[in-house]
Amino acid sequence: MAKEQSFAAKVAKATSGPSGTTCATCGEIYNMVRLVVSEKAETGKAWKFSQNLVRVCKCNQAEVYG
Repeated sequence: MAKEQSFAAKVAKATSGPSGTTCATCGEIYNMVRLVVSEKAETGKAWKFSQNLVRVCKCNQAEVYG
């Protein structure tokens, strides 16, 4: 059975600060971004789309956003 939290406990948890994994080089928290790449299919008449989740920080922001 789940433990109930009071409203004050929920607010304290939400305002405690940013959470998530941080980059080892720049120290910024990663943002998860869905990267969609369109590619021409082998048949040559259709397009296909590949989707990947990518972690973005200041270090690789220029590479991902291009």
